[in-house]
Amino acid sequence: MSDTITPASWSALTTLPGKDQAEALGDMLEEQLEPDGVGVFEMEDGSGLWEVGAYFAEAPDETALAILAAAHGARPFTVSEIPPTDWVAHVRRELQPVEAGRFFVYGSHDADRVPEGRVALLIEAAMAFGTGHHGTTQGCLLALEALIEEGGAPSSVADIGAGTAVLAMAAKRVFPQAHVIASDIDAVAVEVAEANLAVNGMEGEVACVEAAGFDHPDLGGPFDLIFANILKGPLIELAPAMARASGGHVILSGLLNPQADEVIAAYEAAGFRPVRRAELGDWTTLTLAR
Repeated sequence: MSDTITPASWSALTTLPGKDQAEALGDMLEEQLEPDGVGVFEMEDGSGLWEVGAYFAEAPDETALAILAAAHGARPFTVSEIPPTDWVAHVRRELQPVEAGRFFVYGSHDADRVPEGRVALLIEAAMAFGTGHHGTTQGCLLALEALIEEGGAPSSVADIGAGTAVLAMAAKRVFPQAHVIASDIDAVAVEVAEANLAVNGMEGEVACVEAAGFDHPDLGGPFDLIFANILKGPLIELAPAMARASGGHVILSGLLNPQADEVIAAYEAAGFRPVRRAELGDWTTLTLAR
């Protein structure tokens, strides 16, 4: 079987209030049922709930799952069989090229569809998270397009939580003289960013660093433009550091529409003023300035 095809497996998912309870349930799942993987995530719908998921190569013991859920005050687990999936083929089917202003984000399977005169960015299907096919990244590209149309010409750009570095690459393509740096807390994401730069013929044009937020010597700023496409909680926590590092505009996303007001308030308190707020489906992108 191809290494891009996952065999059939099972998932068990539940929700419950509170980070501590969710992490305790995750720990007990690992200890007692030995799943292949466990995930504990805060749900980004404003509900205050946490999701706990476990993944198994074989059908799990549903009685044991029910006991664990009851013991931790969680909803009963929903157990589902996951059929064999060729994920790269799935991504290629589902992810069509994305157009955001002058930007065109595509996979190699769509190389023959690149229009002339566009800023084309190649992201392979196997590295598709954060490519611009997600509404938050597309929103950031559209916000960048708006800044360009208004005459913005930053000489320094930072992409915080860069993922595949599609935003950093977009900025470097339109502002070739700018110093651009992409950072991510995940070392694997940094490697992916560097690989994407290479396949786009941009090796060495964007500095890629591993960092939590602005915790890196090269991220002190000031930056004329900062992207941060992450989540509401980290964005709010980063507001003071963002203010210290910013010398111009920031473009923020990773926000569900109802979360935007809280983020705006945090950034206004840090000295920013709102410039633009755009909704794309369920997601909001904010442009603010110092």
